Amino acid sequence: MSAPAPSPLAIVDAEPLPRQEEVLTEAALAFLAELHRRFTPRRDELLARRAERRAEIARTSTLDFLPETAAIRADDSWKVAPSPDALNDRRVEITGPTDRKMTINALNSGAKVWLADFEDASAPTWENVVSGQLNLIDAYTRNIDFTDPKSGKSYALKANEELATVVMRPRGWHLNERHLVDADGTPVPGALVDFGLYFFHNAKRLLGLGKGPYFYLPKTESHLEARLWNEIFVFAQDYLGIPQGTVRATVLIETITAAYEMEEILYELRDHASGLNAGRWDYLFSIVKNFRDGGARFVLPDRNAVTMTAPFMRAYTELLVRTCHKRGAHAIGGMAAFIPSRRDAEVNKVAFEKVRADKDREANDGFDGSWVAHPDLVPIAMESFDKVLGDKPNQKDRLREDVDVKAADLIAIDSLDAKPTYAGLVNAVQVGIRYIEAWLRGLGAVAIFNLMEDAATAEISRSQIWQWINAGVVLDNGDQVTADLAREVAAEELANIKAEIGEEAFAAGNWQQAHDLLLTVALDEDYADFLTLPAYEQLKG
Repeated sequence: MSAPAPSPLAIVDAEPLPRQEEVLTEAALAFLAELHRRFTPRRDELLARRAERRAEIARTSTLDFLPETAAIRADDSWKVAPSPDALNDRRVEITGPTDRKMTINALNSGAKVWLADFEDASAPTWENVVSGQLNLIDAYTRNIDFTDPKSGKSYALKANEELATVVMRPRGWHLNERHLVDADGTPVPGALVDFGLYFFHNAKRLLGLGKGPYFYLPKTESHLEARLWNEIFVFAQDYLGIPQGTVRATVLIETITAAYEMEEILYELRDHASGLNAGRWDYLFSIVKNFRDGGARFVLPDRNAVTMTAPFMRAYTELLVRTCHKRGAHAIGGMAAFIPSRRDAEVNKVAFEKVRADKDREANDGFDGSWVAHPDLVPIAMESFDKVLGDKPNQKDRLREDVDVKAADLIAIDSLDAKPTYAGLVNAVQVGIRYIEAWLRGLGAVAIFNLMEDAATAEISRSQIWQWINAGVVLDNGDQVTADLAREVAAEELANIKAEIGEEAFAAGNWQQAHDLLLTVALDEDYADFLTLPAYEQLKG
């Protein structure tokens, strides 16, 4: 006897959107319902396991490579599946949300890959979730154009062969989609909504275009979470009747626990794996989150003082390159977040040189590609990788067998010769308030002080404030970081913003709300696992 049909999902507390029926079809919702029925219980178990592991780190203040998976690491015979042609050359990838203008600009940018982001660069309003899917469908059917209402400028897609390959990033496992619930009122995980709608509507169409459904998997904390994704891919491909191995996944190694399980993560996804990516802000946020009870040796200095050349960050990136190339996977480098100024050529000149040096370092270290946040940075990053790669699509043949990273190297935070400063505290408050305010307006990617910031920025900002207070840090000016000092800096920043933008614009924004939310997650004794969880409760739409 066949299994009973899954309970239909209900759309709740959401205003109808133009053309949403094209995305939320009965067949697509039936697919989401089946994903939810089969895989949400395991997702819930893995979230509980995260908490258990965090408690163990709090007790021991250490991490190590897993003894139970030593055989996987020692077995040199296995490799990930060969790369499909559309994902073989990834030397420059541009990232950004899936609004209509960004969709066109990213696809046209000259980058090899566009990370189409439903995660940290997108505030998960219902409109963003649904319209983002619609924009991708329209892009693949070439039914997309955009005219900027302010400038009157029109945007349209270039020829198909000139467009970037899309790698879509769904939300992390911790976030639910409150507007889609099952018969019991249980919300569907946002990851399954984003993945499911994109896969259902586009997988076959992409195959017809010579590409496939490719994904970035965010905030993975263990190989068991990668195993769950692999099971989802296997099921989804069977459901649509497309060949196993059509899906390709690149995993962001942006949590400290995942850094100890890189090989195991690739092994679990080996038939669907494409590569690993080395993040920065989320990785630092994860270190603070997991080792927040570890005392002075785990205190991070100002976020901008922690570059990718810091010894513990270098250990992480070099281990990632070695791991990927040993297993035939792509190693993708970090973000160049600079947003060029239209008014200050000198600022651009200095920043472009920093971007060039960063991308030169990655290319010379063996990375196969890297990220940029703005189309103007594509040629700079391209030049860095062209110099090293030439006509080769990647450098997976560089095995980096010279790299020997020990478990302790990845958490040697105190090897960094930098200390927290008062300016760093001010910057954390400034960026935190300004980002959260925009996020509450539905914007996930925000230009702040000439840098493109996303949710990871706010996470590291509030985490550092929390850590510095709880560790009793004394700053370079002699001040001890306390809750009162954080409140004082935040009040001053709020006053500065009001003076900067004027009373009317201030009143029209979410500034006080953003200020209050930042202080809540930075000052609460109970550290919130993710800022976006309480923030989602306040997000309208």
